[in-house]
Amino acid sequence: MVHVSTDILPKTKPRYLMGVGFAEDLVVCSALGCDMYDCVFPTRTARFGSALLFTGSINLNNKKFAKDYGPVDPDCPCSTCKTYTRAYLNSIVTREAVACHLLTVHNVAFQMRLMKAIRESIKEGKFPEFVQKFMAGIYPDKNYPQWSKEALQTVGINLS
Repeated sequence: MVHVSTDILPKTKPRYLMGVGFAEDLVVCSALGCDMYDCVFPTRTARFGSALLFTGSINLNNKKFAKDYGPVDPDCPCSTCKTYTRAYLNSIVTREAVACHLLTVHNVAFQMRLMKAIRESIKEGKFPEFVQKFMAGIYPDKNYPQWSKEALQTVGINLS
């Protein structure tokens, strides 16, 4: 439906898509022609201890993070990643409200970084390569969801 809609909307006007927040969806829908997004996903998922990364999401509730003293994402410049460790967040994630605020800061920063990377790759004329690299980061086994392969093929981007 996104492809059908963006095909008939004017190319010279912004195309807004509401309720899409998964990183893969943002990348695919940007390829299909969407320009703006609005979604509760980065904040809602933070409430459950989930941190968004370029390799997928991690659940900081998981005990494996109890002794992980690294940042949520070493490449992220947000205040959460600069200040707090995965171990600390693991220790408070289901007990202290501040944990969801800290993860929200990170998740919103992640989405801003993602959208900036999308925008820059478009400006540089390297968007198809960006999509392929991004999807390979999320799906290193290259077992891409069929819907994403089909959607991207409609705009000439192949994941195989």
